[in-house]
Amino acid sequence: MPSLFEKETGDLILHRIQLLDARSQRQWGKMSVSQMLAHANTVMQIATGERTEHPGLIGKIMGPWIKKVVMNEKPYKKDLPTGASFIIKEDKDFETEKEKLLKTYHQFINGGPSLAEGRIHPLFGKMTADEWGLSQWKHFDHHLRQFGV
Repeated sequence: MPSLFEKETGDLILHRIQLLDARSQRQWGKMSVSQMLAHANTVMQIATGERTEHPGLIGKIMGPWIKKVVMNEKPYKKDLPTGASFIIKEDKDFETEKEKLLKTYHQFINGGPSLAEGRIHPLFGKMTADEWGLSQWKHFDHHLRQFGV
């Protein structure tokens, strides 16, 4: 399965991020491109350990089942709900958010699987490095498709 820890896959996602600009328009959803970059960064910060958030009641009950359903190569569906703590409501500066995301992205890639191994996902609970590599690829692919890249 695809993983950001695979060089070719990671490089392709990085290339797609570079194709975004401040004028990129969403194909679905509510976020602007700068809000999406900020959102993707907050999610990736969970995988690097810069941010921690433990599963709530819904995650504890439904998380293992949802994890089994989504941990595959099928793309996420459009308009999936976003966890409340990952919704970016305020407008953001595109260049600032892109720079922040790229910093976290490189930290994740350069840290390798050992950086992500065992980190707690706010919905899925404890995850392996392989699960983080796949889930981050799926998350980026979803939002990059959202903006047509």
